[in-house]
Amino acid sequence: MSVSLQVLYPIGDGTTFDYEYYFSKHMELVGEHMGPHIGSTLVTKGIAGGPDTAAGYYAIASIVFADQEKMDAAMQAAGPVMEDIPKFTNVQPNILIGEVAG
Repeated sequence: MSVSLQVLYPIGDGTTFDYEYYFSKHMELVGEHMGPHIGSTLVTKGIAGGPDTAAGYYAIASIVFADQEKMDAAMQAAGPVMEDIPKFTNVQPNILIGEVAG
């Protein structure tokens, strides 16, 4: 069964997020180090939380793996990706790992 890893970057008081760095450098690192194990990747840039409501997240990265073994292998290779996070944000990301249901 496919497994997904979602990385959510919540917006909060005093938080920062460098979109240019994230899309041009960080996601390149994801591809370089974790890419051989990834089935697909989707990144959503937050623009709103609903009508007349500010976005609650800077971005949400959804990464899908064919199975748990592929995700485990990707996480073993993710050291440089994790170390890169402070270069584009001071946010502690929220993580959701789940079975792909649809």
